Amino acid sequence: MRSLVIDVGTSGLRAAVVEADASVSNLHYEECAPHSPVGGLVEFDAVAMYTAVKRVSLLALQSGPVQSVGITNQRASAVAWRASTGQPIGPAIGWQDLRTVGECIMARAEHGFTLAPNQSATKYAWMLANYIADESERSSDDILMGTVESWIVWNLTQGKHHVTDHTNAAVTGLTVPTGTAWNQNVIDVLKLHTHQLPRIVDTMGYIGDATDLPGAPPIHAMVGDQQGSLVGQGCISPGMTKITFGTGGMLNVFTGDRAPDSARRNEGGTFPIVAFSNNGALSYATEAIMLSAGTNIEWLRDDMGLISSSSE
Repeated sequence: MRSLVIDVGTSGLRAAVVEADASVSNLHYEECAPHSPVGGLVEFDAVAMYTAVKRVSLLALQSGPVQSVGITNQRASAVAWRASTGQPIGPAIGWQDLRTVGECIMARAEHGFTLAPNQSATKYAWMLANYIADESERSSDDILMGTVESWIVWNLTQGKHHVTDHTNAAVTGLTVPTGTAWNQNVIDVLKLHTHQLPRIVDTMGYIGDATDLPGAPPIHAMVGDQQGSLVGQGCISPGMTKITFGTGGMLNVFTGDRAPDSARRNEGGTFPIVAFSNNGALSYATEAIMLSAGTNIEWLRDDMGLISSSSE
């Protein structure tokens, strides 16, 4: 079986074909960096992102047909769009964006919810409140919300499937501690609407057909980037650990199939996540995050001019 794998990162995206022997061929990459209009704000053009995803996917598919599609992605970045037009209601908000720090503080002080600005929850609320002036329209069935993989799958399936998987849903700040369902209490406090959120499905399993690609190959997997790298490094026994340095730095420890009692971050800054799910069974991990790693190199290169290339 040949599979098309799409990797939607924070500063770039790529597509490649994984052959039957697990070798990688026809890798194509494009930079797709977010925009920071002012300090602390991180935005990106969701339409441009999908256009680039399709472009690199078509290049990868020039080598021949594939039998499945898998997607891995930056997590917690928020997109909101109209189902009727397929157009975003405003700029998408990146996971590093800090504009909702105040809302997170208020949610804890007034309601006891521990939310972080690098989760999707308060980003969704901000988008509804600031991109849609008419309050009565904010609950419209025409408005859809999701993280990057939801947006990509919705477009690949030409609007037929509005879904997310457990690994991505669990880092939005909007799920119950097990990551298996949306938390209605948090949704109500933030004045969000469950019918606008994607359906939560397994990480592995048939999702829908990518009818926007040649041959309409079936999508069989989607996973948050850090969980994907955790499994890809073979960390599937309790205690096994990996650390990834990309745009940010992420440490993950596989903890097994015991569900966490709480989604709260502990005093050390770590928090539980879903590692992957298959046939309704979930496995878990613990994560710690550093917001900037690779972006510091880009800052030294592009803004400060202290180095001429990243390899320096």
